[in-house]
Amino acid sequence: MLVASAHPKTSNRNWPRPPACLPANRLDDPPEGARVAVAGLVILRQRPGTAKGVIFVTLEDETGIVNVVVWRKIYERFRRAVISGRLLRVTGRMQRAHSVTHVIAEEIEDISAMLDVLVQGNSQTY
Repeated sequence: MLVASAHPKTSNRNWPRPPACLPANRLDDPPEGARVAVAGLVILRQRPGTAKGVIFVTLEDETGIVNVVVWRKIYERFRRAVISGRLLRVTGRMQRAHSVTHVIAEEIEDISAMLDVLVQGNSQTY
């Protein structure tokens, strides 16, 4: 088991994969290259013709948005989830470039079935 150091940005080798998803508002915590899991509603899918097969997915959770980059090889492996998923869990590596934070997808899971649970939980509080 990996143990996190006193400050998470000191070394990505000390950043363990979180057991649960990292909220969008905490994406500044892990260091560059750290493996993270995020989840959210799919609010945008982009496949620009100039991107050579790369797909950009934007997820939204209750704290903000997460930019996800899906390379062609990963897209082919998780095609169904990328195309039809409304709620996704993405595990991948942190990348920061030009003041933009991305998660480079390694695994994509369609967790859209959980939407019913989320709706039920919200309806009970109103």
